[in-house]
Amino acid sequence: MTTNPKLAINGGPKTVEVPFKRYNAMGSEEVEAAAAVVRSGVLSQFIGCWDADFYGGPKVQEFERACERHFGVKHAVTVNSWTSGLVAAVGAIGIEPGDEVIVTPWTMSASATAILHWNAIPVFADIEPETFNIDPESLLKNITPQTRAILAVDIFGQSCDIDRIMDIAESRGLKVIGDTAQAPGTFHNGRVTGTMAHVGGYSLNYHKHIHTGEGGILVTNDGEIAERLQLIRNHAEAVVGGKGVENLCNMVGHNFRMGEIEAAIGVEQLKKLSRLVETRQKAAERLTGGLCGLPGLRLPIIREGCTHAYYMYPMILDLELLGTTRAWILSALEAEGVQGLAAGYTNIHQLPIYQKKIAYGRGGFPWTAEFCKRDVSYAKGICPVAEDLHERTYLGFEMCMHDLSGDEVDLLVAAFRKVWGALGK
Repeated sequence: MTTNPKLAINGGPKTVEVPFKRYNAMGSEEVEAAAAVVRSGVLSQFIGCWDADFYGGPKVQEFERACERHFGVKHAVTVNSWTSGLVAAVGAIGIEPGDEVIVTPWTMSASATAILHWNAIPVFADIEPETFNIDPESLLKNITPQTRAILAVDIFGQSCDIDRIMDIAESRGLKVIGDTAQAPGTFHNGRVTGTMAHVGGYSLNYHKHIHTGEGGILVTNDGEIAERLQLIRNHAEAVVGGKGVENLCNMVGHNFRMGEIEAAIGVEQLKKLSRLVETRQKAAERLTGGLCGLPGLRLPIIREGCTHAYYMYPMILDLELLGTTRAWILSALEAEGVQGLAAGYTNIHQLPIYQKKIAYGRGGFPWTAEFCKRDVSYAKGICPVAEDLHERTYLGFEMCMHDLSGDEVDLLVAAFRKVWGALGK
């Protein structure tokens, strides 16, 4: 074996010759559960009026009760997607047009557009360079008299600094929404991640730890918020009269209802969550052990008291030390057969919708509306940590897209070490 084998990018042999197995959490249990629903003929049992079936069919009810037990909350409300869940959550806490909601730029775009949905204004706070979660100090600097809520995302698989964020919120009378799409089954100081906010929840789409195809789970210990989530999910405006609801704020309903097939699959998937998270953690530990010591490569940092689900395996490159560019490293690793790498993540505030401030219609609404009290900036430079990581130094591996064996992790390590061995030559 040669000390410095020729890189694949230069015509040498690939390290990873067979593509990594695609992650598939489905088993015979899910197949039978879905088939049983089809055989029953009851694919959905929601009715959009105040009726015994307002809360959905038997599998939806079973899945929600199972989620309440699993996550240790008083109320779980299923929805047809986590995007729908975020929209429902923002509406349920009583956000008004023109209110400001602070959110991170490093998240899926729906975390911010759920705010715009209610004609409120997203304000972006910077992220922590260690965990990539929203930085409480940046959050503090972005609070204004118009701030009404914080949408805190648990990015890549571990909790944000939720204790500090809740302290900030409670001292200022703000609500907190927890977006734990990427970190189900993890813990923060012994508590279940996603359950400490006023309302939180989890994504169930195809590349998450557990999934139902599409879907989401909202969790809260607040009975009033739970009721409002259920109303927004299922045609609130047609239900409030019969149900006797007096608070009509944001009672503009939708069809965010989960079907019985998805709920039946969810019941079975939930049983596997702890095991599936542990599988990711073991693969990540093996990967960390193999990559440890490579110069100029910062491996994941886990906040004290937290566990990590490794939706992503996040790394940072010291390009000055490495003497190359991220683009070259990415190309070299991909040539070695490594799939699932992400150079940069996202900067939502740089999307055209925010740069041009055009959302509803052509006139800049809601930013140009009379209810907006100030001109919120989305200029480059407002989130310097997030921007630099995205543009130059962040490198991620999509752990949740693959079902890695120990041997495949070792091949991944070998590819990195081969590329690093060529640096400086």
